[in-house]
Amino acid sequence: LMLMDSILYTEFLLWRECPSLDRSSAFLSRVYREDIGPCLSFTRSELSQLVQGAVESNSLTIEPVAIPALPMIKASSIECGGPRKCALSGLSRACQHRIKLGDKGTYYYISPSSRARITTVCNFFTYIRYIQQGLVRHDAEQMFWEVMRLRREMAVAKLGFYLTDQG
Repeated sequence: LMLMDSILYTEFLLWRECPSLDRSSAFLSRVYREDIGPCLSFTRSELSQLVQGAVESNSLTIEPVAIPALPMIKASSIECGGPRKCALSGLSRACQHRIKLGDKGTYYYISPSSRARITTVCNFFTYIRYIQQGLVRHDAEQMFWEVMRLRREMAVAKLGFYLTDQG
């Protein structure tokens, strides 16, 4: 049995009356503070901010890495990470995915945990964009529970839990 937090629900209902991606609403302000901000807060803070901007503008691309037969080391490989170093955390991890921000040609290698954190935030934004565009045909309560499920996914990912088979 899940009991609804009336404050959260009220904030959501107020936002739903005039849904926007403007974070000045109590609802989005809370989600940014409690979920999105912490989820996208990585060791490399400058790159973290660029990632958040790309997620907000819906211009972030995540793709699997094709491991080359011979390692190619470029001058910028320290900033961008590589197959064995996550550009966001700076940790040595096997990176099976890379991200691109907007239409810039630079790719950043990301670890599975960084990918999980970014993906959960993207999933949240996708859903609230659907609400904003009038594409969600559920009642307010169903929408609220889906928002809460997506928030839980962000919380779980920011704690370092993720599925290894995210394809």
